[in-house]
Amino acid sequence: QVRLVESGGGLVQPGGSLRVSCAASGLPFNRYGMGWFRQAPGKERELVAAISWSGMRTYYLDSVKGRFTISRDNANNAAYLQMNGLKPEDTAIYDCATDRRELRATLTTRLSDYNIRGQGTQVTVSS
Repeated sequence: QVRLVESGGGLVQPGGSLRVSCAASGLPFNRYGMGWFRQAPGKERELVAAISWSGMRTYYLDSVKGRFTISRDNANNAAYLQMNGLKPEDTAIYDCATDRRELRATLTTRLSDYNIRGQGTQVTVSS
């Protein structure tokens, strides 16, 4: 059974940093792209960042470019999202999800291409 577990969320002041982690089990992690998503109250879920199965390709939502960094550790079946320069508008539940297709040649940014997801971790940016 595939399982994704996020951790590392919390309360941080504007301008601060957090790193959220995604621990994966039950799948050949190194064969699947990963995405980090977020959903704020009253807003649609959006793809914040994505990384290909090899780690060679990445994608970032325009509003987080230069502040967030996605990475993965295939040896330890984990993905990470380092968030710097956090803003109140970054407040949301963050979750990770796997690409539904293994060894995809390109990096997909279609939300529907990501299926299995974790329970999410709350990130709150407030003074």
